[in-house]
Amino acid sequence: QVQLVESGGGLVQAGGSLRLSCAASASIFRVNAMGWYRQAPGKQRELVAAITSGGSTNYADSVKGRFTISRDNAKNTAYLQMSSLKPEDTAVYYCNARVLLSTTPLEHTYWGQGTQVTVSS
Repeated sequence: QVQLVESGGGLVQAGGSLRLSCAASASIFRVNAMGWYRQAPGKQRELVAAITSGGSTNYADSVKGRFTISRDNAKNTAYLQMSSLKPEDTAVYYCNARVLLSTTPLEHTYWGQGTQVTVSS
């Protein structure tokens, strides 16, 4: 069973920075795209940033220029560096990964348990 283990959330003042990590455990043939989503109270889950296995990235307009997604393919780990944080960035952040468990071309999607990010004004 693949697990995505997240870390790095917490409480920070506006203008501060946090770095989230997401490590995929268990035996995986290949990790394709990885991404970070967030869900604020009363709102739908939204994509924050995503990165392909080749390193191509895309970001929500609201975080462009402030957040950076990266990954270490050797460690099956993705990172989200968040800077210039704003109170509206407050949410539970979820890691997402699309993986191949074997050479069979069947992609599976997994989610992390979520990590709380709170930005105080």
